[in-house]
Amino acid sequence: MTDHTGATLIATLGGQPQVVTFALDALLERGEPIREVYILPLNRDRERTRRAWQRLQQEFIDDHYRGQRCRLRRVTVTRDGSELDDIRTDADVNAVFTTIRNLIIDLKKEERRLHLCLSGGRRMIALLAVSVAFLFCDHRDQVWHMYTPDETLERVKDGTQMHLAPTDGFRLLSVPIVPWGEYLPALRQLADPTAIRQRIPGLVSGDEARCRQVWDRLTGRQRDVLRAFAKGLRPDQVADHLCISLSTVNSHKTVILNECRIAWGLTESVDYRFVREHFSVFIEQV
Repeated sequence: MTDHTGATLIATLGGQPQVVTFALDALLERGEPIREVYILPLNRDRERTRRAWQRLQQEFIDDHYRGQRCRLRRVTVTRDGSELDDIRTDADVNAVFTTIRNLIIDLKKEERRLHLCLSGGRRMIALLAVSVAFLFCDHRDQVWHMYTPDETLERVKDGTQMHLAPTDGFRLLSVPIVPWGEYLPALRQLADPTAIRQRIPGLVSGDEARCRQVWDRLTGRQRDVLRAFAKGLRPDQVADHLCISLSTVNSHKTVILNECRIAWGLTESVDYRFVREHFSVFIEQV
């Protein structure tokens, strides 16, 4: 059962893991009931980012942080089924935007209050996250900027110190945002790649053939599961929607994703979000 009373911290991560714990400590001190932390890193395989992620994981043991329930989760950015390690092209930008957008949409469906702390990692990720916030967040949500004095920054860099004292001068500064999407819902549709593809069908002709290939190889029940994923449901939601067990959903999901990897010629693993990204238009036509 979803905990609708909790709040969620979304943070970007580069080589400085302490930016996440500093923000989390400050929010908990304010009385915010943070129950989960989602991290948006790139360059995961580069040494500094890998060490930062490992150092951060040490602060969360058995989904607990400093004695209270709080889980840490990493958000993987993918493009065409492959994990993205940097932002080099317009397609990479779109992939990051879509990943952040889908994460925030999913969390808002669960009535989460969101805190975005965007001080780590690539600046482009922070810019894209703010763009998403303008469209999909509401007045309960908050974007934060971190102020840390230079002498403190030098002392704590690279995760040598993961927590601060009040005398260290750290502050979270509120960044005002206007949630335009709440006032003008049509703006959200303009930011939806599905809507764009519906307006420009020629852009997805290659995807349509691959989608058809996958669709033709599935059973009726597997198509039901694919259709549910394409509409944005998570595996547990698909199970409830179709009145089947989660293990059955996962069995069908394995077949579906394997067919997707074959159709798109992928060697890397993909998850159910791949179906949402590539089949959302197709299922409206079958």
